[in-house]
Parts: sequence; C-alpha cells; structure tokens
Amino acid sequence: MSHEERAARRRSRAHRSTLLRLALFTGVLLAMVLAGLRLMPGSPFASTAAAKWGEPSSSTTGSSRTTPGGRPSTPTPTPSPELPPLPVAPTDVDISKDGWWNWALMDTRTGRISGSDNMDETNPTASMIKAWIGADYLRRAAEKGGTPSDSRLNQVSIMIRDSDNNAAQTLYELNGGTASIKRLISICDLTDSSPAADGGWSRTALSARDTARMGACIADGRAAGPKWTKWLLDEMRAVRGVGNFGIRKAFPAAEQKGIGIKNGWVDRQREQRYTVNCLAIGDGWTMAVETRYALDLGYTYGAKICEDVARQLRAAASDAG
Repeated sequence: MSHEERAARRRSRAHRSTLLRLALFTGVLLAMVLAGLRLMPGSPFASTAAAKWGEPSSSTTGSSRTTPGGRPSTPTPTPSPELPPLPVAPTDVDISKDGWWNWALMDTRTGRISGSDNMDETNPTASMIKAWIGADYLRRAAEKGGTPSDSRLNQVSIMIRDSDNNAAQTLYELNGGTASIKRLISICDLTDSSPAADGGWSRTALSARDTARMGACIADGRAAGPKWTKWLLDEMRAVRGVGNFGIRKAFPAAEQKGIGIKNGWVDRQREQRYTVNCLAIGDGWTMAVETRYALDLGYTYGAKICEDVARQLRAAASDAG
C-alpha cells in the first residue's frame, strides 16, 4: 500500500470517529431538552403523574372538580361527620317554685356547657360530693400501686349506693380532708368552687357548672383513674333507696339504668333551709341541678326541681329532633 493510500485511510477513520462523537453529543443534548420540557407547566411532554406546583397530586384525599380548561380546581373538603343528637338539650327552663336553684348541662363530647344565668353560683354539696371522695380515694390507691381491701371497697360502694355518711367521713379523712377538695378543683379544672371554711365535706361549695365538670371528670377517667373509672360509674348507676331521685327519674325506666347519679340532701337546722343537689352522668353528657329553700318544704321539693329541669331539657332535645 502506498503512502497516499495509508494517509487516506487515517483521514477516513478520523472522520468516522468525529461523526460518532457528534452523534453521541447530539443524543445527550436531545435527552436533556426532553427532560426539561417534561417539567414545564403546560408542555405537551409534561408527565401526567406528577403534581403541579400549588395543586394536589393524584394521591390527595378528598374530591376535586375539573374546570372546562382541564385544570383541577380547589379540592372539595370532606365534611366532618355530625355528632348524633343527645337525649337532652339546653333550653329556657321555667320552674315555678319558691327558693333558689340553678342548673348546668355539659356536652362531654365537645366540652360545651349551657345552663341557667346563675350556673356559676355555688351551693353546699351535701352528699353529692361523695362521688368525688370515692374517685379520689380509688385513684390515689392505684397511683400508690396498691389495691383497696374488700372492706374499703365496700365503704366506697355503700357511700355511693346508699349515701352512707360514716363511710364518707372515713374516706374523706384518708384523702386528707380539704386537700382532697383542692385536688378536685385542680384535676377537674373547676373555676367557681372552694373547700368548706370548716373543712367538712358536706359544706364544700360547688356551682352547677363545676358539678357538671366534675361529672365529666369522673366519666373520662381523670377522677378515679383508668383502673377504677368503670367500677365507680357502675356504682353510681346502682344508687338505690332514698337517694334514687331527681334527674334520671325524668327518663324512661330502661334508660335510667345507664345513667349514673349522686344526689345530696340535708336539712340545715341552723339556717332553717333544705339543700338538695343532683348530679347525673349519661352517655355524652352530664347534668347538675342545685337547690336551697325553706326547711319545712322537705327534701322531695328539691328532688322534684331536679326532675323538672331534666324533663324540660329532654323535651327540648325531642323538639329539636
């Protein structure tokens, strides 16, 4: 092969190599251009799977509408489910009786409290406070890692079911007396109430609003703690005898079994007046009614006020339904 032929072959190989490098460079450049076009909004090469800036991806929950131009509009939010109605509802309560009274109703699902204009005024609790005394004793026993003896549990039971005063005094002292009421105010977020000046449990000053809060505190487990809440509520549903009056008597017999109560009643000879108070805990609600009036009217007078208030709140719920 001549010198000229070898030179021609070298020139041909160099030319092919140059063409190959140019083809590779062109291919890489084209790929980069196409990739850029896929990211440009409105580009025909844009990916339909990618979310656009400011718009939800296809995995976003909730429904969305499409405008005539094809761009998704703002997604329609999924509405929150409405809470089912309660068997009681706030209303303007009319009680044509002598004396003083107030009431409060709490929706424990939302925390909303309704009541009389004076629902923040306090009244001596009498035996109504025994629900807290039992809860405080049981919670503290569990916190200490112990289990109350059968005799102690029986004291709590007869204090709630039968309103036994001796059992209440013993448990109140075990709880530290006034310190127990201070824990009630702190744990249950009460705003109107205070321990009795003489330190006695029956003269603890609670408003109807705070009594409804105390009921919610018992129902949600803050008062008695997770170990004993169900047990205590069952005891309150089992209230019997002379103390079984008031709010739950406004309900049909079948429904009364599911409502926990703790009532308080006492004749104050020194003040010449009766004090009758009622607490009820239902499914999703608590209710409190407090009364005081002339001594000679007897405790059934106040018990009827509690029941009348509950009947009117039940009627309001029925009318709303």
